[in-house]
Amino acid sequence: MRLNDNMKKNIWTYLHGDKGIWVIVFILSIFGLLAIYSSTGSLAFRMGQATEHYVLRHFLILCSGLGIIYVAHKIPYVYYSRISQLLLIVAIPALIWALASPHEINQAARWIMLPVINITFQPSDLAKLALVMYTARILAKDKDRIKERGPFLHIMIPTLLVCGLVFPANFSTSALIFLAGIVMMFIGQINLRYITSTLAVCLTGLVLMFVLMQVIPQERLNEMGRMGTWAARIDRFSNPDGSRENHQMEQAKIAIASGGLFGKMPGNSTQRNNLPHAYSDFIYAIIIEEYGFVGGVGILMLYLMLMFRAISISRKCEGTFGSYLVFGIAFVLVSQAFVNMAVAVGLFPVTGQVLPFLSMGGTSLWLTSLGIGIILSVSADVQLKGENIDIVKPQSAEEIAQEMGIEN
Repeated sequence: MRLNDNMKKNIWTYLHGDKGIWVIVFILSIFGLLAIYSSTGSLAFRMGQATEHYVLRHFLILCSGLGIIYVAHKIPYVYYSRISQLLLIVAIPALIWALASPHEINQAARWIMLPVINITFQPSDLAKLALVMYTARILAKDKDRIKERGPFLHIMIPTLLVCGLVFPANFSTSALIFLAGIVMMFIGQINLRYITSTLAVCLTGLVLMFVLMQVIPQERLNEMGRMGTWAARIDRFSNPDGSRENHQMEQAKIAIASGGLFGKMPGNSTQRNNLPHAYSDFIYAIIIEEYGFVGGVGILMLYLMLMFRAISISRKCEGTFGSYLVFGIAFVLVSQAFVNMAVAVGLFPVTGQVLPFLSMGGTSLWLTSLGIGIILSVSADVQLKGENIDIVKPQSAEEIAQEMGIEN
């Protein structure tokens, strides 16, 4: 027992912050590895790769993601206030580059190829995290005049700019970014009149767009790029006809229905051979098929626990920047997970949102890891103040904030 206690003490000496979040990340990572290994067999066969190729690749990406978490959670969270500005400055040109990029997925220019290293990169993931961090900065910095128009404009202008650049290629991500901004402004006590007016204008625009989709013939919509894709997806979701175009949703339903209560056990999925994008967009359906209803609910509960832990950290945080930062990042990650799971079970039309830590992907996992690392950084600061431990530390978070001119 003494040896085990020493081992535990050594582990948590290096891993700071909320232990529950660390455990959730590790469990999701293990489930992700198992699900990727099970769901990429057909992809490896089609691409002429070894069966282990994609799981080993995901393992390396996952290890680098855990490294990002470790490094990010060691950085005092107040530094992320200024880092948010830099990330936003990088993200906006990257989004413009993505729109002009010839690389397309499902008629959507969502990613760019980084030169020299030849790695694909989704700037929308970076923009999503950067905007949440920037919104937390403005809410904290301008808290003394939060009811004025200035703070609202400082948040809404970059939000609309980012959403406008993401919207043509990825409606769901654009909507998620906008929703996160609205929720954070509401919690930050921005003048409710400004929030409701913005919502009214945006919702009116969406209604008009959907009306046009119903009026304009599908042939004309197809000539309008993504609008044709959105109209087709909404039509298939509202009127499923079992056609080949609705193949993904049908196969996902079969996978879920065949899972039963406890599933077919790991590695025994049959729908992985029939379900397109089983390793990314529809990995939740494969998880339910192999682990059953119990496994599906378990994954759902892990994301709910992540949100609960984040809210707890946010409430305990003394600085307003850290509080808004933790809530905003957790809200985006958990909302993205819920959208992915809702698509898999047939509650939402196909959106292309991946499941954090479970779906195969590079930039999404890395930026998710960065977000988790930031949450743990805030949590570590909260724990340090709560325990009131006299340890050697160069500066406190407040001292760093004062030197940087940040209102914490």
